[in-house]
Amino acid sequence: MTAVKIRYFAGARAAAGVADEDLQLDDSEPTVALVVSTIGERHGSKLGKVLAASSFLLDGVAVRDTSVRVPAGSQLDVLPPFAGG
Repeated sequence: MTAVKIRYFAGARAAAGVADEDLQLDDSEPTVALVVSTIGERHGSKLGKVLAASSFLLDGVAVRDTSVRVPAGSQLDVLPPFAGG
């Protein structure tokens, strides 16, 4: 079992309906892709659309490859595209 803390920002927070959550996964060392897929299934298509355009930070480090493994106790931040200038 792997525990991961998920934090949602901006539009991801609105789509998920929560600011953060703790996720328990059966996989002993899941990938970022599995974590993202799991939270997408949990919260539905609205969050799924946001996730498709989002960036992710794993323990404060940008994730470029979603096949990266997520150790137990990690934190994954979901960062949707931000507008501004």
